[in-house]
This record gives sequence, structure tokens and C-alpha cells, in this order.
Amino acid sequence: MAIKIYTKLNFHSHTFCTWKEILFSEISDLKINYKSQSGSEYIFTKEGLYRISNHWGRVANCHWRLIPLGKFKNQNTIVGFANWIDFYTNDDTSKLFFIKVDFETQDVNFYHKLSSESDGKEVLRNAKETAKIIQTIKEVLTEFNWAKYLIYEDLDVLRKEIIEELVHSEKTFLEIKKQYL
Repeated sequence: MAIKIYTKLNFHSHTFCTWKEILFSEISDLKINYKSQSGSEYIFTKEGLYRISNHWGRVANCHWRLIPLGKFKNQNTIVGFANWIDFYTNDDTSKLFFIKVDFETQDVNFYHKLSSESDGKEVLRNAKETAKIIQTIKEVLTEFNWAKYLIYEDLDVLRKEIIEELVHSEKTFLEIKKQYL
């Protein structure tokens, strides 16, 4: 499969991208090239593009995730930058995404299978399945009720075991929990 090349003409159509937040001062000398109907502004460069916006995540038919410099609050205007090579094809039915969990920070994120984060061994899911697993992982990380009837000695160890299996297998949460009855 040939990798699609993205430019200012097609980056906004069915893509997945991880943007990195930058400071407004980094674009102070640059000219806005385009303003969308939703109010987002874009600056195109040879290497990539800057997006000035107050909404990230699901944007029209795209999945655009922002890596913030600090604590991110939706509706705050942020500047993000992405290289053209950071855009990947996206649709809602193909198995394009995998999940990674940082247990120290309790951070859960998803990535595109063609990203540099991939080692090629991850379980791939479509967008809806990925969102559902992420929701379950967040519940396991922060709640207690799901473990009510399970047999375990250390809840933190149990959490890690269950999450690792959710990420690296296609078993359902219920199937995994049954192993601990």
C-alpha cells in the first residue's frame, strides 16, 4: 500500500494527526493563510502547518489529537504544529489505531498504525473500538467498583494486568475479569 502524501490541499479530509502545542510567540511573524468556517486558522509552511483553534479531537471527518504543553482545556485557543508527514489516512471502519498506556501518569492515548510509536506488534482497532477500550482503561485506572467481586491481593497489580490484556489482546473486559473470579 502506497503512503498518501498530504499537503495544504488534502490534510483536512479523513486524516489522523498528532499535533504538538507551541507558543503563540513562535508564529507572531507568520501570516494566516486560511480560516475555516468553524474559526480555526491555518498557516502553511513547506515542512507542515500551524493550526490556531479552540477545538481538537474529532474535527469534521478527522481525528486530530493535541499534545499540550500543559494542562489542556477545550475551548481555549491553542496553536498546534504538525509536519506534513504526521498526517495519516483515517476512516471509521478500518483497523488503524492502537493504544498505549503510561501507568505512572495514568495517561492513555491512541496512535495510528503507521506512526513512529508503532512496533508492529500492537492490536489494531477501528476508531469506535479504540474509544471504547480507552474508556474502559480509564475506568480501570480510576474506579474501584469494577473489581468488587474479583480475587486479587494488590489492586494496582490487578489494574496493570487487566489493562495490559485489554491493550494487547482482543478479549473483552468481561472475558478478562472472569479470569479473576
